[in-house]
Amino acid sequence: MPELPEVETVVRGLRPFLEGQRLDRLLLRRPDMRFPFHDGLSQRVTGKTIEAVQRRAKYGLIRFASADPLSLLFHLGMSGRMVCEEQTNLPFEKHDHVVFETERGQVRFNDPRRFGFLDLIDGPDDENRFLAALGPEPLSDAVSPEYLRAVFRDKTSPIKASLLNQKLIAGLGNIYVCEALFESGIRPTRKTGSLKKPELARLCDAIKGVLARAIDAGGSSLRDYKQVSGELGYFQHAWAVYGRENEACRACNASIKRIVQSNRSTFFCAACQR
Repeated sequence: MPELPEVETVVRGLRPFLEGQRLDRLLLRRPDMRFPFHDGLSQRVTGKTIEAVQRRAKYGLIRFASADPLSLLFHLGMSGRMVCEEQTNLPFEKHDHVVFETERGQVRFNDPRRFGFLDLIDGPDDENRFLAALGPEPLSDAVSPEYLRAVFRDKTSPIKASLLNQKLIAGLGNIYVCEALFESGIRPTRKTGSLKKPELARLCDAIKGVLARAIDAGGSSLRDYKQVSGELGYFQHAWAVYGRENEACRACNASIKRIVQSNRSTFFCAACQR
């Protein structure tokens, strides 16, 4: 599933294509994806100007110029991708389920597995069912060592589970949590409340650093993920631990381990992470 860096890369790719454009047509080529589309969705947004394309956690947001807040939220699911086409007469692919058409061309929401979705936000973000309970953005100043100390205090759950808790920090996923824990030298099974101030400072820096480098690399391409240009991300080539079970740690040459936590694979170096 695309994580924060992949969604941020998609959003940045969509901005020059969509921002400032009038949405001439929203074509829904089926009645649903993961969820049914809102009744009258196309009519609500057709003819409106796209003011901004933004990201919140692992969601993309298409904001419309409107007297009242009006946005389209999208989630890429497991296999979804946004494809920009300057020509509007090209034949649709089988899994092009949603098409945004402007004077500049088309953006096609292609999703073979249909775990992605599109939701209409007719009001403030904090009233939307997907956004209301999210914690602060990990790349924002709100996530600091002091913040981590406050929300992690007395928690007995493993630190990896706490980092994946979207109510505490929004947008962190399995890949980048594994990488950040390795970079900060913290074992993923450690009790969250046991982390000391220096460890929290290292962890905060590692989270921000790993995410920033992944965004610069265009994200990580696993299975179906591509940028809006069709290019692959390449941060997967820089993974220190994720997906590298039994390979040598690049820091100490010990063997990378894999365990399962909450039905997800966790990769770490038992020698480097304490």
